[in-house]
Amino acid sequence: MDSLNLTAIALGIVEGLTEFLPVSSTGHLVLATDLFGYNLKDWEVFNIVIQLPAIMAVVVVYWRTFVDVAVGAVRRDRESLHFIRNVLIAFIPAAILGVLLKKKIDFLLESPLVVAIALIVGGVAIIVIERFARQRRYEPVSALPAQRSFMIGLLQCVAMIPGISRSGATIMGALAMGENRKTAAEFSFFLAVPTMFGATAKQLWDNRHALGTHAGPVGLTQIAIGSVVSFVVALVVIRLFIGYVSRHGFIPFAVYRIVVGSFALIWLLRM
Repeated sequence: MDSLNLTAIALGIVEGLTEFLPVSSTGHLVLATDLFGYNLKDWEVFNIVIQLPAIMAVVVVYWRTFVDVAVGAVRRDRESLHFIRNVLIAFIPAAILGVLLKKKIDFLLESPLVVAIALIVGGVAIIVIERFARQRRYEPVSALPAQRSFMIGLLQCVAMIPGISRSGATIMGALAMGENRKTAAEFSFFLAVPTMFGATAKQLWDNRHALGTHAGPVGLTQIAIGSVVSFVVALVVIRLFIGYVSRHGFIPFAVYRIVVGSFALIWLLRM
């Protein structure tokens, strides 16, 4: 198989595995692309597009929830309206800051060193929060107060630093405010849909002139392969993740972040 196609498969696996885990999918894609020796600019559109199938995996896994909320919203059902309210309120900070800070975010995305440091810092933060945070009993996303939803959305913005992790920031933010692990993980999944769709749509628009072209080595074939792999892997991860963290917590992910970040930091500083 062509080396570019193998790389597309590898990066699709990386995206699918890490999009919903508190380990930073963007950070892993930046490090993986650099590790393979490719120019990050050549794979920029690829790395953007393969996020969409991973996000679609949430819609597939939780299709019944989304249908029930849509039907309930039409019927003016209180629980459905609160679900929509909480997700939208949490989405607003990232939507505003994402537009205002785009140039600074793009600059940080070009730095594997920033990613490595953020992985380590985020891992330490997870350990501290897991150690000291007290959890409430499980409650559905619709039951969260609006103010708490907004605060979780505000904390999500920390993930604009590549390597911090969008899911990690929202989950740890929710845990720090006393939410149950399952509630935190589910909120992170649902919030990913508008946040990542919005961010990806913005990135695709900014890179629209590169879409469908073959100016670089990465073409539509690699994008298609990476998208399929990303979707399938994300499906598996979403189905297993909540059950795993309910039993084992997030410490294993923190240890993983610190180990990977440390190795990446050593490797980058020796180059």
